[in-house]
Amino acid sequence: MPAPDAAAVEADELDGALACAYSHLGRRDHSAAELRRRLERARISAAAIDAALAIVGEQGYLDDARYARLLVEDRRNIDGWGVERIRARLQTAGIDAELIEQELAGCDHAAELAAARTLIDRRVRGALGDNRERQRAFAMLIRAGYASEVAYDAIRAASRGCDDEDWSQTT
Repeated sequence: MPAPDAAAVEADELDGALACAYSHLGRRDHSAAELRRRLERARISAAAIDAALAIVGEQGYLDDARYARLLVEDRRNIDGWGVERIRARLQTAGIDAELIEQELAGCDHAAELAAARTLIDRRVRGALGDNRERQRAFAMLIRAGYASEVAYDAIRAASRGCDDEDWSQTT
């Protein structure tokens, strides 16, 4: 059996890399680093991965800036995540630190407070009438990635009419 032509093998490998990339991108957006890791796990050569990433990037299917923007919007609006959890997720996805800070620039204390209040309203039934309920809400906000100051301010705002001095002594 004759040995396959080297150019044909490379073309076949590139076709396989592109098929794998399109398959992953067809399910959801990925960052370039995430897609690279997935292609590496599929045991595709580095040269084929580089070529495939360049092609899907040129076609507009792979854009880290769009990925970061959409992740920030979705995790904030759908899941109620805070800045710290979003930042950690973007870092895990291999997004450049400068791009992360650019996308999170609009998340000041007021925006974080509003998002935290929305999460409390969505997830906590009834008023935050006692310290145990407020501590549970505080823990939920911390797990969601809010800074402790934001969580505290959101709980104070949500538990208006409760004994704030009691709450501040327990945190």
